[in-house]
Amino acid sequence: MPKGETVISSLPINPPSRLLMGPGPVNADPRVLRAMSAQLVGQYDPSMTAYMNETMELYRGVFETANEQTVLIDGTSRAGIEAALVSLISPGDRVLVPIFGRFGHLLREIAERAGAEVHVREIEWGTVFTPAQIEQAIRETKPALLAIVHGDTSTTVAQPLDELGEICARHGVLFYTDVTASLAGNTFQADAWGLDAVTAGLQKCLGGPSGSAPATFSPRAVEVINARKSIEAGIREAGDAVNAHPIRSNYFDLSMIFDYWGPKRLNHHTEATTMLYGARECARLLVDEGMDVAVERHRLHGAAMLAGVQGLGLSVFGDLDHRMNNVVAVRIPDGVTGDAVRGELLNDFGIEIGTSFGPLHGKVWRIGTMGYNARKDTVLTTLAALEAVLRRAGARVTGGGGVGAAYEIYQDAAGA
Repeated sequence: MPKGETVISSLPINPPSRLLMGPGPVNADPRVLRAMSAQLVGQYDPSMTAYMNETMELYRGVFETANEQTVLIDGTSRAGIEAALVSLISPGDRVLVPIFGRFGHLLREIAERAGAEVHVREIEWGTVFTPAQIEQAIRETKPALLAIVHGDTSTTVAQPLDELGEICARHGVLFYTDVTASLAGNTFQADAWGLDAVTAGLQKCLGGPSGSAPATFSPRAVEVINARKSIEAGIREAGDAVNAHPIRSNYFDLSMIFDYWGPKRLNHHTEATTMLYGARECARLLVDEGMDVAVERHRLHGAAMLAGVQGLGLSVFGDLDHRMNNVVAVRIPDGVTGDAVRGELLNDFGIEIGTSFGPLHGKVWRIGTMGYNARKDTVLTTLAALEAVLRRAGARVTGGGGVGAAYEIYQDAAGA
């Protein structure tokens, strides 16, 4: 075979068995995978439009909102972010982006590409902003939109949002957040906290695969989006909106996507049916479990993982008072090669943990307990394997300390 040519296998896909204990993606819930194996139907079949309506209602429960415009964006969580920002931002709008980790930089990047005049405030990774700092930045920059990440897996801390909605309302600022890494594993209340736009993804605490972005928009956000509505020529009817300054994306034009999901059933695109099945099942399982119960499940198993790595004698990164329930950043011990440990965990135990980005690259591992993997057996298995690999790498760890400390958390919870 000529050099450089790719060998195309005729064998079926057969992924290796992995326990995904990194910052996401995680193993999908088997019930979600079963839902995704269902047969396709036409996008306007009554059963399909019924599934769409059910999905909207289920995600109102997940986001804790009454927003009519609670939909799926077809694409990964980044597609949801881009749809929200490109639809909310008119070129020249001022946007404030407080950055405390890698994904704040992503919001800045997308907002700039949407033509915004972006104002940034940055804080040391591992810490979060105070409401007073956010309000001062709003006073200084007078933005049309505040765009901030809720939980940033790059630093494993969660920015408190509960006071920001009132601040934004008082200053006439739209309030957007990305909850991809935090939703369903940490307390989140879209309406009570005054959010105008929220986007997420399935691949973390929701327990599904990447590829669908649940999103919700307040009436105030919908008004801003619909003011830029322009129906494309090929499907435009008499009286339909034609805007001289339309949303700068066709695929991510929320004004048309709202009409696709609504009673009008605008022929905007063909819904990703299989992903809708999976997204619907993710939400159905969470609503059935109860959002408070799901958050507590993530808190318990996240606390056990935190206690376990500390029980091994390892130190953790970041402000523990604002740590996300579902992921912990573990400092790599001196003399240990982080990627070598990750490789041995993967090759010998079939367990994946994460590395990190930017100033934390090569300094921490990120270990997740989220979604279907927020369970006692996964926590104990990961801690036992990590101890074994660290010992082989020459690190000084407390024998049995990881599993023992995690067991104490579980015993305390059982006795509470």
